[in-house]
Amino acid sequence: MTTIPSDLMTEPDAMPPKLLWTESRDTRIRRLRHEGATWDAIAASLGVSRNAVLERGRHIGAQLPPPPPEPDIDLPDSGREPLPPGHSVTWGAITAGTSLADQPYPWPPLVDPV
Repeated sequence: MTTIPSDLMTEPDAMPPKLLWTESRDTRIRRLRHEGATWDAIAASLGVSRNAVLERGRHIGAQLPPPPPEPDIDLPDSGREPLPPGHSVTWGAITAGTSLADQPYPWPPLVDPV
C-alpha cells in the first residue's frame, strides 16, 4: 500500500461561513430591486454572489416594479367602419412579402359556403 507523504497532504478548503440574512439586508434587496437594480448590482452592493442574492430575492418576493401602463392612444380613425374584405390596403398588408404579393384579392370566394 502506498502512503502519501505528509508534506504533500493538504487540508481541504474549509466551507465558507454561512451567510446570515438580516432584515436590513432583505429590505435593501427589496428596495434596490424595486428601484430596478439588476441582481448583479445588488450582489455587488452586498458583497455576496449573484446566486445568493437571486435565491434570497426569490425567497422574500423581491420583484421589479410593474411597467408603467401604456398611454391610451386615440387614433384618428378609431370610429370608422371596418374596411371590406379584399380592400387594397388590408389585402396589401396581409400579402406583403409573400407569394401572393401584388395578386388581386380572390373575389368572389373560391369555395362556396356550405
